[in-house]
Amino acid sequence: MKLFTTAVAAMMIFAAGADEQTVKPAWEQTAAKVAGLRNDTGVMGFTRKDAPDWMIGRTHSEEYRFEGYFAATNEPLKAFAYYEPVKNPDGTPGFRLVTSPGHPLRGFTAQTLPDGKTVLKQDGGSDVLEWHGGYFNENGRFVPGHEVKTLFDMPYGVGQMIMIPVCLLLLYLAIVKGFEPLLLLPIGFGGLLANCPLSGVTSPAMMHGGAIQIVAGLPVMVGGMVEPGGFLHYFFSFGIDTGVFPIMIFMGVGAMTDFGPLIANPRMALLGAAAQFGIFFALFGALGLTAIWPDLGFGLREAASIGIIGGADGPTAIWLTSRLAPDLLGAIAVAAYSYMALVPIIQPPIMKLLTTESERKIRMPQLRSVTKIEKICFPLIVLLLCALLLPSAVPLIGAMMVGNLSREVGPSVARIADTMSNALCNIVTIMLGLSVGSKLACEKFLSGQTLAILGLGLCAFCVGTAAGVLMAKLMNLFSKSKVNPLIGSAGVSAVPMAARVSNKVGLQYDKTNFILMQAMGPNVSGVIGSAVVAGVLYRLCN
Repeated sequence: MKLFTTAVAAMMIFAAGADEQTVKPAWEQTAAKVAGLRNDTGVMGFTRKDAPDWMIGRTHSEEYRFEGYFAATNEPLKAFAYYEPVKNPDGTPGFRLVTSPGHPLRGFTAQTLPDGKTVLKQDGGSDVLEWHGGYFNENGRFVPGHEVKTLFDMPYGVGQMIMIPVCLLLLYLAIVKGFEPLLLLPIGFGGLLANCPLSGVTSPAMMHGGAIQIVAGLPVMVGGMVEPGGFLHYFFSFGIDTGVFPIMIFMGVGAMTDFGPLIANPRMALLGAAAQFGIFFALFGALGLTAIWPDLGFGLREAASIGIIGGADGPTAIWLTSRLAPDLLGAIAVAAYSYMALVPIIQPPIMKLLTTESERKIRMPQLRSVTKIEKICFPLIVLLLCALLLPSAVPLIGAMMVGNLSREVGPSVARIADTMSNALCNIVTIMLGLSVGSKLACEKFLSGQTLAILGLGLCAFCVGTAAGVLMAKLMNLFSKSKVNPLIGSAGVSAVPMAARVSNKVGLQYDKTNFILMQAMGPNVSGVIGSAVVAGVLYRLCN
């Protein structure tokens, strides 16, 4: 017994001595991390929080290895390297520069500049290689980090704190005011999730620990382990990057839309076409603003994405923006759906300003009845014409027409039409809204670009409304059958809200003058028109 006690005591003394010379026990490290959580939570956690390391390509961390490469500005890759955490001889955390096999950094010395950037300076020479940090995605492709800028250069954490009330405002408009609740609610909640600190719901999938190869002057990782990303990252990658969600929404829209009013009075398509003028107004407006303030950085692709807001068609705006300017998706989607929701507020003053009281009282004849064969042939004819004249618009137009054809065929495919217009459309709407909301991150939303987008989107919507009303007045100059100019405002794609607003304003001046069905003609033609313009812009920008 005495011998056993002595052995135990000796082991404890030896262990204590070893702890002093090496690292602390695991439980002490865990306790230290728990004590440090106060820096990551509460108000102070927000104000101190920096942008995620993977986003800015950080090179130093106490826990992770961050990869990147050194290259001279605007020159091909010269060497790949990374920093990994190590313990200094005195026990403090440090970092070691490691180069990939076959790409040694001979003749260069790593130096840290006063601004915190790491460079490699050539020994005895003037060549300087700058660090380009980033991460490897799940496919092994290197994604470089980028500088994060917010409005007024506010800290990243403060920007997130500001975005939370913005997202709560979207939820208020959806829940209390009833403005496009089916979309503003998931968009607002997605924005909340994206701005919750340290949640990681939008983090991309990253590959670690693989072999690095240089392919065409760029680093590629193979054979590594993939760290899963946040669930909103997968929603966005699957539905928005591929364009699947907007196309599925168009299937549902087609299954819910009756093109009968347009078939009965085809000339109403002119009003839908005129309302698309707002798209081009915003497009050239964005290019003009960039000419005045170059820091906005709106090129043709960005201007085309902003312009599509004028069509008042959310799915089309998302489809086009995700292909041309994905970084602007959050601001453009919020602007498009917000202005769609504000149709009853924005349009009536414009309609009253551009029409006289006698014009608002114009009675239009009842529409003729449309046969079933006409309704079945319509989507087929529209699709074939689109394929011949504007093939780039086929994805959106085709999705809408297959939904509409299922609606018009009748009981034999009623289950398909019902699924498209209900279950499928509702599921995709949820995922689409959350995906768009994930782009309401502060570094993308709190910028001068966002303010410009909101202003240009409002102008585009107003110009589109005015153009539709003025086109109706122009048609009256050359037509014996007069058109009530109020239905021209329905040429924007906000179906059926814009048509209801036209009817409501008309009833204010003649309680027996119902123009809802007549207004549905330009309204549904506006949906087709905005999809066609989106296809044309996509083709031109590519």
